[in-house]
Amino acid sequence: MKTAVIILPEGFEEIEAIAPIDILRRGEVACTVAAHHENKFVTGKTGIQVVADKLFKEVADTEFDLLVIPGGPGIRHLRKDRNIAGYVKAHVEAGRLVGAICAGPTLLNDAGLLNGRKYTAHFSVSAELPSIIEDQAVVHDGNIVTSRGAGTAVAFGLYLLSLIRGKQTSMEVRKAICVPA
Repeated sequence: MKTAVIILPEGFEEIEAIAPIDILRRGEVACTVAAHHENKFVTGKTGIQVVADKLFKEVADTEFDLLVIPGGPGIRHLRKDRNIAGYVKAHVEAGRLVGAICAGPTLLNDAGLLNGRKYTAHFSVSAELPSIIEDQAVVHDGNIVTSRGAGTAVAFGLYLLSLIRGKQTSMEVRKAICVPA
């Protein structure tokens, strides 16, 4: 079974985390939701509280097929943590898939992973990421997939699923959740 980890800091953007988690799980990807801090209860940007499966420190030595970084104001917590940047960098360098949405690509940039790559992100971080591709919901370059924001979270999740489980599985989930082709 394919595996994924989604790292949630306090203040994460709920749709950008929950939509990909839901889509990946529907596609039979074993998803581990990892809380960035010392508590499994993580509160999102709009006050929705999520119970993580594990603390990040419990899975920091685990290899996953996919790593997902949601955006939102909580990204600043991840960006301050050198362990997270190192984890993300090691994941990419090992050839495993990384997905980052909204402000999430700023973490990839901090880790030196966007140099020479095509990517997108939320317009609010365009000053930090000057070469954002603004006319695409999802951008895939090598083993990095980026997306624009909450409104592109379903497309992002379906795209990640197509890469990790195949286009057929992604199309089946797309149909089941009534997303037009």
